[in-house]
Amino acid sequence: MILSTLLSDLAVKEVIGATDVDILSIAFDSRQVTAGTLFVAQPGTVVDGHNFIDKAIEQGAAAVVCERTDTITRQGATIIVVENASYALGLIASAWNGYPSRHLTLVGVTGTNGKTTIATLLYKMVRAMGHHAGLFSTVVNYIDDTPVEATHTTPDALELNGLLRRMVEAGCTYAFMEVSSHAIAQHRIAGLDFDGALFTNLTRDHIDFHKTFDNYRDTKKQLFDNLKKDAFAITNKDDKNGLVMTQNCRAAVRTYSTRTLADYKARILEEGFDGMLLEVNGQEVFVRLVGRFNVSNLLCIYGAAVSLGFEPQEVLRVLSTLSAVNGRFEAIHSPKGWTAIVDYAHTPDAVENVLTTINEIRKPDSKVITVVGCGGNRDKGKRPMMASIAAKNSTRLILTSDNPRDEEPADILKDMAAGLTQDELRTTLIIEDRETAIKTACMLAQKDDVILIAGKGHEDYQIIRGVKHHFDDHEIVRANL
Repeated sequence: MILSTLLSDLAVKEVIGATDVDILSIAFDSRQVTAGTLFVAQPGTVVDGHNFIDKAIEQGAAAVVCERTDTITRQGATIIVVENASYALGLIASAWNGYPSRHLTLVGVTGTNGKTTIATLLYKMVRAMGHHAGLFSTVVNYIDDTPVEATHTTPDALELNGLLRRMVEAGCTYAFMEVSSHAIAQHRIAGLDFDGALFTNLTRDHIDFHKTFDNYRDTKKQLFDNLKKDAFAITNKDDKNGLVMTQNCRAAVRTYSTRTLADYKARILEEGFDGMLLEVNGQEVFVRLVGRFNVSNLLCIYGAAVSLGFEPQEVLRVLSTLSAVNGRFEAIHSPKGWTAIVDYAHTPDAVENVLTTINEIRKPDSKVITVVGCGGNRDKGKRPMMASIAAKNSTRLILTSDNPRDEEPADILKDMAAGLTQDELRTTLIIEDRETAIKTACMLAQKDDVILIAGKGHEDYQIIRGVKHHFDDHEIVRANL
């Protein structure tokens, strides 16, 4: 593709050299540059791509997109200076792949909790209705019925647009995407044509990256600020930030709520560990998901499907057939009569939501045993909060490792324990090895008890001292049934 074509959507500050050169590939990692590559130099949090421009030119880069030229000493490539190289990469990636998002009905889901459930069930719903669809999720990506490994909640701009193009080529007409705050802040979704955006909720998360909660909130809000007029936005009226998200939104705004007047409303009529009987906008439906937080998720799904033009009765019918997403309030029943719940809850709010649901459903004399840890190299401020919430909502608490990454597991557990009172500490077990912690919970559980194993959900690995090991909470539970 000719360079000038790729630059047509960019606000270019300066061009040094010819723009009629043929581009054979695009890269933002200098190690992937070959002859004819357009190299995009992004300033990163750890590595600055501008320091590798000379290397890229030496390896045959035909052109370079960058924010400054002070690191360039070599000649031989066209230099394009822009205000924001990461934003430019999104536009270039979209053009390179033939603007695939324009050929799909693309819906983005953002918020702290619930993104995976909502995006995945919407994907499953439209496919159950006979349509071809794609999915971007934390668990796995799908091009219609073909799974593609997910390495990030939202892929980088090049991978993202490449997958969107493959969805178009596979005949998909819909695509549902989890949109993380990192992806918005790093402009991975720049240039995408969203037809709808959904907001779940907002609680403390990723403060290590965003520094403040306000920054985190405002980053999420950008997805709604950038919607076109003929798109739709659906927001959670039960969350205090729900209406903040849509303050500057040009799209048609609709709301959902379990507590107040809204376009889409629901209440629980009956509830058990295997599902709920709900009333949704005056219609009764039994669903295979559990918990008040999932009532909100289901309302968001219902609202999105109706906004996409699907008939409400058909939406409810299909909703009744869908099962929980892997690692999201996933119940495993023991022959001994106790139940284990495997859940991805890894924020204070998510842990509280899951435990509140368990306490609402469990029998009056049954115990709740919670196994929980916190990830390393992440927001340390939430560690004592998560431990405190888990202790106050459980009969017995076991603190253990999650993904320590490069931190010492004992240091993370110490941070968590700091959130407990002396009385809570006396009834808390601290077991660093996660497998031993889960086994211990299974041994302690008696008939009708409930074990919550929180934090990892669908993940099948642990990263300990920087080394990745296979580890699956489901496997450990089933081995101890």
